[in-house]
Amino acid sequence: MSALPDDELPPNMTVASRAAVYLRSGGFVAPLITVLVAFLAGGLVVLATGHNPIETYQAIFKGTGFNWVFPWLSEDDRTIAALALQQTLITTTPLILTGLAVAFAFRCGLFNIGGQGQYIVGSILAVWVGSSFDGMPALLHIVVAILAGILSGAAWAGIAGLLKAVTGTNEVITTIMLNWIAIWVGVWLFGLGGPLQNDDPTRVDVPVSNDVLAGAKLPVFWGDAQLQGLHIGIFIALAALVVFWVLLNRTTLGYEVRAVGFSPDAAEASGINVRRNYILVMAICGAFAGLGGALDVMGWQFRIATNDIPANQLAFFGIAVALLGRNTAIGTLLGALLFAGLINGTSTRNLDPSVFEPQLATNLTYMIQGLVVLLISTDVLVVYLLRLRRRRRTQAVAA
Repeated sequence: MSALPDDELPPNMTVASRAAVYLRSGGFVAPLITVLVAFLAGGLVVLATGHNPIETYQAIFKGTGFNWVFPWLSEDDRTIAALALQQTLITTTPLILTGLAVAFAFRCGLFNIGGQGQYIVGSILAVWVGSSFDGMPALLHIVVAILAGILSGAAWAGIAGLLKAVTGTNEVITTIMLNWIAIWVGVWLFGLGGPLQNDDPTRVDVPVSNDVLAGAKLPVFWGDAQLQGLHIGIFIALAALVVFWVLLNRTTLGYEVRAVGFSPDAAEASGINVRRNYILVMAICGAFAGLGGALDVMGWQFRIATNDIPANQLAFFGIAVALLGRNTAIGTLLGALLFAGLINGTSTRNLDPSVFEPQLATNLTYMIQGLVVLLISTDVLVVYLLRLRRRRRTQAVAA
């Protein structure tokens, strides 16, 4: 969608709607500049700590496994790169889906900050289904567990959509509150004496769920399953990108979503049910995030521990992924690859400690993420100021 001049934007657009138009007006150049500036600022911080920024970024890039595509690698280096790339793509899978959960809401003029809670709820239902119903055929078991994650995430996010539609409650507040409810409900469910704590008599003192049954685990198609090889969830995430694009650009629902995001009042006047769209959009966002949680728990985690629930902040990266990707399908994919590479490239397992301490490098990842969000917001402000200047100049000429 090409951005309209500011004086052609409806005055009753929501803040999220207006920001979405400004974000898409920057094309692919603005995100590229944003990333370059963020990495430049990160390099200055690395330099201030007494390390070489170029060597540090080279080590991080090597830790991502993206160098696997280089034909000049030796056989041993290619094997190491393959292991790293498998981990990066495993992380990319939920980042794509939680990014879509934010991007789809944005296109309707909504801020979905609840991807983390929706991700957690999806993983909880998926691990329960995946660890139950022993004897169910493997394919059916996988499908049922994935559907449980999708539907539970949709229902969880639908609460925020319903409150927005019926009472006008700000979705930012409700989704943040639902995040914390999901976290502490999960801690209670799998805590000591909780209803979903494991029933293994040898682990009665361990606050963790039952393990996903072998028949409900996602098949690994690249690498060793014992070493967390790459599972088929990446293909499901890529299919979700296609669904996202088709929904927005080739369906009546997508037209209504974009119309509501552009101007709720104008959409209402043209006969579009804005309240119904709020509920549907948030439910679809929750379905994306819940699917991400289901794929994670069935693809490589295979269980949920109470300590992992509040510690896992992966879904919050989805906000930066969607913003950097300009709320588009291809942009979300590229943003997910970038942040997955940063997460895995700076991990203690993949980063060479002789080049840069992994503990510091993890903080470097958070800093780059924060800079991306900050600079994306600055980009919106700059575009807004330029439009405001042009509008005032036009008004002056008219006067």
